[in-house]
Parts: sequence; C-alpha cells; structure tokens
Amino acid sequence: MYLYNSLSRKKELFTPNHPDVLKMYTCGPTVYHFAHIGNLRSYIMEDVLEKYLRYCGYNVKRVMNITDVGHLTSDADTGEDKMLKGARREHKTVLEIAQYYTDAFFADCDKLNIKRPDVVEPATHCVDFFIEIITRLLEKGYAYLAGGNVYFDTSKLEKYYVFNDFNAEDLDVGVRESVEEDTNKRNKNDFVLWFTKSKFEDQALKWDSPWGVGYPGWHIECTGISIKNLGEDLDIHCGGIDNAFPHHTNEIAQSESYLGHKWCNYWFHVHHLNTPEGKMSKSKGEFLTVSLLQEKGYDPMAYRFFCLQGHYRKNLVFTWENLDNAAAAYNKLIEKIAAVDPEGEVDEAVLAELRARFCKGMDADLNTSLGITSVLDALKAKASGATKLAAVADIDRVLSLNLIAAAASKREARRLAEAAEEHDPEIEAALAARAAAKKAKNFAEADRIRDELKAKGIEIIDTPQGAKWKRIEA
Repeated sequence: MYLYNSLSRKKELFTPNHPDVLKMYTCGPTVYHFAHIGNLRSYIMEDVLEKYLRYCGYNVKRVMNITDVGHLTSDADTGEDKMLKGARREHKTVLEIAQYYTDAFFADCDKLNIKRPDVVEPATHCVDFFIEIITRLLEKGYAYLAGGNVYFDTSKLEKYYVFNDFNAEDLDVGVRESVEEDTNKRNKNDFVLWFTKSKFEDQALKWDSPWGVGYPGWHIECTGISIKNLGEDLDIHCGGIDNAFPHHTNEIAQSESYLGHKWCNYWFHVHHLNTPEGKMSKSKGEFLTVSLLQEKGYDPMAYRFFCLQGHYRKNLVFTWENLDNAAAAYNKLIEKIAAVDPEGEVDEAVLAELRARFCKGMDADLNTSLGITSVLDALKAKASGATKLAAVADIDRVLSLNLIAAAASKREARRLAEAAEEHDPEIEAALAARAAAKKAKNFAEADRIRDELKAKGIEIIDTPQGAKWKRIEA
C-alpha cells in the first residue's frame, strides 16, 4: 500500500514499525459545538483508512483525543478557550458542554458509519502526564518560563517547519491575521505548553502545577495522549490539513524533543470541504451538520458516498446540487445491487479477483473513487449472483455504505408494494367488469376498460388462468 506522507511530501510504501500492532492516532474534536460536515469529512476518510488497514490484515490500535480544555479561539495561543466560550454561550459548565458535544459527535459518527477508535481520551484526564512532559522539556532546555507561562523554545530545533517551507516573515505580527503579539515569547514561533492564571483569571478548569495554577496548551495534549496510550513511536498520525501548521508542527517539535528520537513515520492529512464561498466553518453561513442534512431529507450515507467519490488530498466543494447528484448515484447503485438475484454458489476464484481489483485502487493512496468503481465491477462480473453480492459485502467492510442492507431494504419495499398491488380493489373491480363485458360479448366495453387502465399505467395480460395485471414501467 502506498500512502502520501505529508512529512516527506511524496507517496511512500507503507511499512509499520512493529509486526504485531499498527499504531494510529487521530486528532479528535474540540467539543464546544456540533461538528459540521467539513469536520466530519476528515473522520470519514480516517475511518476508511483504518478499516482498509484492518482489511489488509493489520492489527490496528487507534487512539483519539477529546479536546475539552486548552484550545484557544486562535491556533496561535491567543483569544479565549473555545470550551469556556461554549459554556458562556449556553449557560452551562465547561464539563457539561464537553459531555453534551462529545455525545453529539459520536452520534454523528454512528450515523455516518464511522467506527469509534479503540481508545478515546479526554485531555482533562491526562493533565498530570502533560505536566510530566513539560517538566522534562524544561530540564532538557527546550522550554522556558516567561510571564507565568511555559513556552516551547523553537530556536533549539534544527528544523521547525517540517511540513512546509514557510518564510519567517509569514508569521510576522499583522501579516497573518490569526497571530497576535505575545511579548513573553523569545521567538515569534514559540508556543505555550502551560498557561497560568496570570493569563486567564476566569478560566473554568485549572490545575496545580510546579509553575502555578493553570491549564495545558492545546498542542501538548495530543503528544501526551498518544505517548500514554501508544508508546514512544507512532505509525500514522491523522488530521485535517489545517492542523498541519501549527498544531502538528508543534506536536512533532515537543514530542521528539521529549523523546529524543523520531516520533511518527506517516502523516495523513485530509483536505478541506469548501463551499463555493470558501472554507467551511462554524462561524459563517449555514451551519451544516448531519442533523441538518437529515432534516432536509438526505440519508447520511449519501454524504459519506459524496466524500468517497473524491480523493482525500483534494478539496471538495459542497453544494446542495452536488449532494443531490451524489444521492442519486448512491440510490442508483443500491437499485443495481437490489436487482441482483442471489442465485448459485460463491466462486472463490472470481471473488479473489474482484478483491484484488478493489485493493489495487485502494493501495494507490487510498483512492476511494476507485473503491466505488470496484463495486460496479463486481456487479458487471460474469459470475453468479451469490458471488457478486459476496464481493459487494466484502468491499463494503471498508467503504461502510450499508450497500447490502440498503439493497435488502429496497427489495423488501418492492415486494411489499407488489403484494399490495396484487390486491388493489379498484383494479380488481375493473378486471371483473371487463371479464363480465367479454362474457356478454360486449367487446367494445372490454376494450374501453383495458384502455382506461392502460392510461393509468396498468397493463392487462390475458392468460388461460384469467386476466393478470402489472404496472407499466415509466
């Protein structure tokens, strides 16, 4: 399998560190509001990656953090804590807000068939370990105290910008909107490891530390939660492309300084879901959630299908028209699967060939569009219906589009509709009147009834056992 590695900026053959377990870390949500569908695009693609790795035989252990403290409204360590902002907005405590939106996040994940990671750890559960890491960074000379806060000293690194070759002036105060001057910093790229009450007197969640009462910075939590649950090396770190800088850049800086060696081999970044106006966010335009899609009559699987039609490393543009097109394509695919007669035996040789086609596409940097194409290939295969359906079910272990269940539901709905039509009283009465007219040799009346039913979309078929009827396909 070849994956694009943001660290090397090229596709690489994926090779895990250990034969017995593949360690995967996912940046989780900041639980101060509902996740919008742009956030969830990242989790859908990370879910596909995890499921495909398991499909390939890897024993995956996946860890996700829940940010319930320390993420400020600017990623550059300025503004107020997003959790505190959410608590004020809804007149609840920070912990009440965190629990409510954590539950809402996983409810959305369930609707989208996103598997819950093996370990889900809130930041507030790990503060003692964060303090331990920060203490070690201070002892090793990678951090310093200033203005009551603890900062990471980026000047001690041989290379800080590991994902992109930024120009230093790009981060000048006033040049980049999100960066405000912090006079405590020795270098403008330095970032906060620990805030004290000297910065935010009204912070809701605070802990004792060697540097005073305060709370951890956002970046330290992913380092701590990953090392606590996965050890000192990591195979794959996932997140949205907007996390590459500064969040993931800072994670690498502090993790490798703390550990003294390389930390993570592969970085998997999912690109943005945009609207025609630009990047989707919670603060502008219509707040697009999974619940809103459902209120408008969309199956969440149509949105998952929409995401899988595109490549994770390309920006995807959301419009209602684009979603309508995806929903139509998804429904058409379900119709095709529902039309397959599950006859015959499963041909294992053909099934293996269809699996190999699926893997060929997915091995090329998780090309989910080709993954969907492989479902169509299975339906076109010269094989028994049982083989085709076995291949679709096998592929859907990864795509998770409810293909077999949705097709079965479609077949059952059709069967019930046909059963109801077989006993339609109005049509049965018309057939009886036609039969009576024919018996009385009133053929003009019989023809009139036939033509009247045909105009209503009903075709009469005369058989030795009597007249039958069926709906005329549009």
